[in-house]
Amino acid sequence: MKYILSLLTLVYFSSTSLAQYDDLKILFADANYEKLVKEASKYTEKDDTKKDPIPYYWLARGLYKVSLQGSDDENFKNAYKDAIGHLGKALKYDDDAMIMESFRDFVHEFQMSLVERINNDNAAGDSRKAYGWILKYKKATENNLGTSFMEGASKYSANDKAGAKTIWKTAEIELNTVTSLDGYSEADKIMLRNGIVQTAEAYIAMRQVDKAKELMGKVANWFEGDEEFQAKYDEIVN
Repeated sequence: MKYILSLLTLVYFSSTSLAQYDDLKILFADANYEKLVKEASKYTEKDDTKKDPIPYYWLARGLYKVSLQGSDDENFKNAYKDAIGHLGKALKYDDDAMIMESFRDFVHEFQMSLVERINNDNAAGDSRKAYGWILKYKKATENNLGTSFMEGASKYSANDKAGAKTIWKTAEIELNTVTSLDGYSEADKIMLRNGIVQTAEAYIAMRQVDKAKELMGKVANWFEGDEEFQAKYDEIVN
């Protein structure tokens, strides 16, 4: 009963807090994204709201939309990258993740846009650029297990084997503590799948086939319906 009352209290205060920023909601609904960014920025500079996650969510959302539609204003030339930083602050200040529920669709869309950039750069053979986006993805999620495996794989591709092994060691320790992917977005799952596969391929290249098979086996049940993972699993394990 106490838990239910606490949850209802959180929902109440979250709704009340959101209502405080109705002006930002209206600007978004009107597709006035540049003004949304400017008004949201003001809230992040006020003493009483500078650590409230809501204006940062709106700021990131506005910047993301500006990056999609383009702008002649020089202040928005780095809108996409700026959005990442502000989303990171939103997640940092959103201690109980209650506020994110109201912005979940945006957060997941933004994460997928980062995944697409990472995949495109890797496909083009530009692992250095992909690595940069991988590091930025860390700011846009609370589930960085997949990011860590991908970061290690990128270091391996850049011939930094020592750095890769250090990251993988820490990532595998964390992997052993994860029992499900509840709370992972679709993008988080893709990052984990890709990170595991790339790491397994690196292990094979280092002639550590058994280690590659073991790693793939640890996550196999999470990706049973994933055709891309299953193809790699059959190639590496079977």
